Amino acid sequence: MVLPTVTFKTPKQLLNAATGYLTGYTHTLNPYSGCAFACTYCYVREMPVAKFRPEPWGSWIDVKSSAAELLAKELIRAKRKGPVSIFMSSSTDPYQPVEYRTRLTRSLLETMAGGDAPDFVLLQTRSPLVTRDIDLLQRLGTRVRVSLTIETDLEPIRKAFSPAAPPIPARLRALRELVEAGIPAQVAVSPVLPSSGGFAQALRDTGVTRLVVDDFFMGDGSLGRRTERLGIRRIYESLGLEAWYDRGAYQQVLEQLKPHFSEERILVSQAGFLP
Repeated sequence: MVLPTVTFKTPKQLLNAATGYLTGYTHTLNPYSGCAFACTYCYVREMPVAKFRPEPWGSWIDVKSSAAELLAKELIRAKRKGPVSIFMSSSTDPYQPVEYRTRLTRSLLETMAGGDAPDFVLLQTRSPLVTRDIDLLQRLGTRVRVSLTIETDLEPIRKAFSPAAPPIPARLRALRELVEAGIPAQVAVSPVLPSSGGFAQALRDTGVTRLVVDDFFMGDGSLGRRTERLGIRRIYESLGLEAWYDRGAYQQVLEQLKPHFSEERILVSQAGFLP
């Protein structure tokens, strides 16, 4: 596997106004531009940050240098205007492999856990590395929720759609560790991918009690058109699983979850990602 090119850049701004799907938040925060996990279905591939760069998605990472100092200043200014809620991250994974080296996301959490903390931050990731920062997440208490993506329980499916992403068993272990540490956490079955009849039980065994179920058609910001342009249908066809690429496929996952979780704790699409 070819490692992505890493470039360090000094940003002029970190906090951006939340819009569209994330209008329940005041701001979004992305520690990096680009994402080494390079999931085939990632809607960011169709956004300007990726679409107009000549390099393939997943082959480059921009690291936002001196971000913690900038965030501290921006939080002070933002909080003067009212409550601050942050979605982190909307177009990259804050715990992709480069985070092992840069510890950039950790530095941002250290700032948030300080005096000028946001009122709420949702930490969206698919990486078990998030457990490294349990000490900071505990300091944030109820002001944080970790949303851990587990879109299937089948490793062959994960490898077909996101071969560079962390293995599913490692994510399940990470989720269990977060729950045991008392960190507010949820599973993001997002996007819904083909799974087995034991998926719900595997999630239940982690101890998590909150879930959000989302698919391409509800969650890619264009009613599935972005995903269609990415050619995801071909992967389903190659696996003989075309029935899963359907607007109603998420319903069978919901039905599987209901015997294992309280229905009011199973949220669908946008509602599950709101503060």
